[in-house]
Amino acid sequence: MPTSAPPALDPAQLHLEVDDGVATIWIDQADQRVNTISEETLDALEAAIDVVEGRADVRAVVFISGKDDSFIAGADLDMLRGFDTPADVEAVIRRAHALIDRVQHSTKPTVAAINGAAMGGGLEMTLGCTYRIASTHDKTKMALPEVQLGLLPGGGGTQYLPRLVGLQQAFQMMLTGKNVYPRKAKRIGLVDALIHPPGLHRAAVTAARQLADGTLSPERQPRSLTERLLESNPYSRKIVYDKALERAEQEGKGNYPAPARIVACVKTGMEEGLEAGLQREAELFSELVFTPESKALVSLFFAKQQGDKNPHAADALPVRTLGMLGAGLMGAGIAQISAANGIDVQLKDQDFTQAATGREQIWKSLSKEVSKGIRSTFERDVVLERVRPIGDYEALASADVVIEAVPENLELKRAVLSDVEAVVRPDCVIASNTSALPIAEIAEEAQHPERFIGMHYFSPVPKMPLLEIITTEHTNQATLATAYAAGLKQGKTVIVVNDGPGFYTTRILALYMNEALLLLEEGASFTEVDDAMEQFGFPMGPFELFDLVGIDVGAKITEVMEERMLDDHFSISHTAKRLADRGLAGQKTKKGFYTYAGEGTKLEKDEPNKDIYQHVPGRGSTSLAPSMVQERLALMMVNQAVRCLDEGILQSATDGDLGAVFGLGYPPFQGGPFRYVDQTGAASIVGRLKQLTRQYGPRFTPADSLRTHAENDTTYHG
Repeated sequence: MPTSAPPALDPAQLHLEVDDGVATIWIDQADQRVNTISEETLDALEAAIDVVEGRADVRAVVFISGKDDSFIAGADLDMLRGFDTPADVEAVIRRAHALIDRVQHSTKPTVAAINGAAMGGGLEMTLGCTYRIASTHDKTKMALPEVQLGLLPGGGGTQYLPRLVGLQQAFQMMLTGKNVYPRKAKRIGLVDALIHPPGLHRAAVTAARQLADGTLSPERQPRSLTERLLESNPYSRKIVYDKALERAEQEGKGNYPAPARIVACVKTGMEEGLEAGLQREAELFSELVFTPESKALVSLFFAKQQGDKNPHAADALPVRTLGMLGAGLMGAGIAQISAANGIDVQLKDQDFTQAATGREQIWKSLSKEVSKGIRSTFERDVVLERVRPIGDYEALASADVVIEAVPENLELKRAVLSDVEAVVRPDCVIASNTSALPIAEIAEEAQHPERFIGMHYFSPVPKMPLLEIITTEHTNQATLATAYAAGLKQGKTVIVVNDGPGFYTTRILALYMNEALLLLEEGASFTEVDDAMEQFGFPMGPFELFDLVGIDVGAKITEVMEERMLDDHFSISHTAKRLADRGLAGQKTKKGFYTYAGEGTKLEKDEPNKDIYQHVPGRGSTSLAPSMVQERLALMMVNQAVRCLDEGILQSATDGDLGAVFGLGYPPFQGGPFRYVDQTGAASIVGRLKQLTRQYGPRFTPADSLRTHAENDTTYHG
């Protein structure tokens, strides 16, 4: 029978049981939804290892989480924010290194049993184990995402991971921070075995006994001949280092300090030895913690955590069934994320056939996830079974929430709302996925405007993390709370804004894009503008973005904004409409600012479409300094973000940062427009806007609160 844990162990961190020679260390932090690594965690793990190493009846050890669907979610970032100097950080890093070293050199074999997320330091902790076994649960994923926080893996990851899976796979994980799912983890040697979730602990204990008996040893597939040749000597390894650094710099445009330091750590360890590599890792990690880029990215992490909690949860109604009106790209995407998170979906379009086509698109999307090892065919089929195409409104009678994603036409949306109101329950929440039309205008003729709300998703819906919820003066608390609950259940980070033309995200994006068109009309080259904004940190330039969303869609949004914007001093470009009227819509027509090759979702940008210049006055004849392009476009977006806060569209600067980064791709390393103002200084921003106002007109007039912060030398984030 299992014996009780000794009293010396911290029960708030873990508990230990021993059964027939195998000790299981259950990591289960009290009052925490997920386990994280803090100094207290290190204390507890060190004590637990002391105990098991000192017990003669323990022959092997299993590390496992006591949480239902996560292993260890990474380091406690509150701990990192509490350090005053790099030396303080380095001391903790060296403790983590020593812990992995103890596990790796223990005389008793160790098994890590992974169910759910093993992220950052959580994954690094397993790298010292003799054997790793993972469950096939759809929540099981492994990653070293520190680069996304402006950091590098500091718990030994830059040293142990390349030795385990090879340089190229390790660089892929560390330089992107992307998740690795169980089947791929097994294939690359990150884990040694897979098991269905209910059998994880038993399988781990069995493996531990077999390792102790000598009847089991890790069997990992040999790496390919090419990998072995490239990684076998310092000369060929240099090629791998250089390529990894080149790729990272190309993708990050030199704006992120962590990738180069990751490569440096790996290179030091591989060429000078493990201890030298660990020392370099500790030093460089400690430096990165205090960089402005990391501080901005960590601030976003905490803002996202806040957006992942429903402040109105007590008023939310259960969300079990969703009615989805529109089975196109947006509607099918919303239906997919809903079904993937346990919500039954009634999918409707103009007729049953179109609804069924939408369901087929969901099947194709899920099948891609199967091919990548993200989910199994069984999981795909379970998700798909939750999506039911329907042909009439009556089937929506059981819906808890109904979302319409029909074309951006005010009268059409009002007609759909009327049809929905006629059949749904009195407590059903009705939402519009409009990207620009004011919610109050859509609900103007509604019988119950109090249960109507905006739920603005971003394309592609399964990949974009943000949901912008829009309330009107009539929206009641239960409606807001339930819409918020639905968004969280769909896996979205939520911000709530007040109603207005374009709300928050579309408004600041529309005026940013409008400024790009004004540059084009002045003679700027659209390729140079795109290059400049990518260098600034956006994932793509404004003209490539026009092609992605559709130039015709951009023209329609401009029309909506122009009719409703309160400011009458804006210079509005109508170039998008002229181009759309000539059949230049972007990717959907394979021709816009660029031409495109391929079919369906496999379209790739081909070359610039210089015919565009036939339809604009400047004809690409003016070359502008990248800094001037960046100044005009970025400060237009920043200034409009601040105006949204001043006008009460935004509820907080934090929401403004989240919305811009997660919805629009605003450069994450700057932390969002408000964090950018704080880091740059409001006085500097105001000075630059005043100069732009003198050069280009009143659309650059600094927002009121910017002036106030400049005068008082204060910040938006305190």
